[in-house]
Amino acid sequence: MGITSLVCSRVLFLFFNDPEGPNLLVVVGMAAIIYFVSLAVYVFAPPVFFAGSKRLLPVIFFQILVAVVFYFFLK
Repeated sequence: MGITSLVCSRVLFLFFNDPEGPNLLVVVGMAAIIYFVSLAVYVFAPPVFFAGSKRLLPVIFFQILVAVVFYFFLK
């Protein structure tokens, strides 16, 4: 989940039109936010949503959804 949150954060800041590019601290900070939000969903969601060995896939999709929502709110 940590690697996917870093990737989502990096892709999020690539879509902004910034000539200097994204700052490493900002990317890691946004990745931490995405990670902890998805961790809360992973821990506190009912087991019906995360059954069997496919527990990680919905969390990855949730991370992508959080990154898209942040993109539209930050743009």
